[in-house]
Amino acid sequence: MAGRGSPWGGSGGGSGGGDDGGRDGPDAQGGDGETPSADAPGGKGAAGGEGERRGPRNPWLPSGDTPPPRRSAGIEDIFRNRDPRRSGGGGRGPSGMGGGFPNLPRRPDGKSWLPLGIGAAVVIVLGASSLHMLGPKEQGIVTTLGKYSRTIDSGVSLTLPWPIEQVEVADVRSFSVDMIPDNDSEKLMLTSDKSLVDLSYLVRWNIKDLKNYTFRLADPKETVREVAEAAMRASIAQITLSDALSGAGRARVEQDVRERMQRILDGYHAGVSIQGVEIKKADPPAKTKGAFDQVNVAQQESERDRSEARAWAQQVIARAQGDASSFDKVYEQYKLAPEVTKRRMYYETMERVIRDNDTVVAEKGVTPYLPLSEMKRRAAADTPAPADAGTSVTATSPRGGQ
Repeated sequence: MAGRGSPWGGSGGGSGGGDDGGRDGPDAQGGDGETPSADAPGGKGAAGGEGERRGPRNPWLPSGDTPPPRRSAGIEDIFRNRDPRRSGGGGRGPSGMGGGFPNLPRRPDGKSWLPLGIGAAVVIVLGASSLHMLGPKEQGIVTTLGKYSRTIDSGVSLTLPWPIEQVEVADVRSFSVDMIPDNDSEKLMLTSDKSLVDLSYLVRWNIKDLKNYTFRLADPKETVREVAEAAMRASIAQITLSDALSGAGRARVEQDVRERMQRILDGYHAGVSIQGVEIKKADPPAKTKGAFDQVNVAQQESERDRSEARAWAQQVIARAQGDASSFDKVYEQYKLAPEVTKRRMYYETMERVIRDNDTVVAEKGVTPYLPLSEMKRRAAADTPAPADAGTSVTATSPRGGQ
């Protein structure tokens, strides 16, 4: 480092020579180029050979402090000065570890608390995996090393910690509802009279055996949907289109589909209970809906005409029965007094016949009578209409007023 000032307190251009410019010694020249005399404070005479040189003042020390003797810097000092976590320009931190991290608190016997903390955490995790609280509608499947062990019910249950035993919880009392189809697309099915009907229905079901439900079927929900469609097609194929569209036919189909589904799922040991099937829509196909509407209108009109004919027939029958009853009563009177009954029947019959007739042809010897009804009709026909106000009416004879 000859020719330059040394950052460690020496000078490269002193009178002591180029080899000794970077060392601290009795012959080295100070930072200010002066050799302290024997009379200087803290110094010694040159004759003693123990004099020290005063280096440059440390800017980090308070003014007026005497710096300690300096020495050549080593590689450890360089990296210690560059560590930002250290205080005092490279000294050790307050913890005394030299790494900047505080020491963990220790037990009275001097050992660390870390092993005890790790053990406590492990115990808490294992305890949490062993205690299970299930709701009132839930059940759990316990598996030991992946194999079925038992089924636990609602409430608090204890198992071996994970990973020895695991618990899979499921809701077994709430109903699941599947809508078929699950969108607005058509679901066409064939009836017994070779007609197509568009059906939309829903299925309500729940879990009755959680073990079978979990291990017997790969996809229980999809299995329920497929079984529902198969049962519905089988039931619709046994009825006609009119029965499928009517309310009574729908009720029979819903009951039949529920029973079919339960038999099939029980055969699979699926652990599923079918609660009900409800048909939401039963319509003809969209392409033939107009023709079906016309047929329905014609059927309704035909049924209306039949109803009117039945009502008229009932009226006629009732009238005939009334006439027959009246005749029986007249016959009873006829047997008691034949002549009187015959004359009475004759008069009643003639009254009905000539009641509305204007002309009557009778034999000689009939007492003439005054035709009052005919005279009333003629008088009403000859009466003139009322005249307007301000006009006079003049009666004229048929012969021109003579």
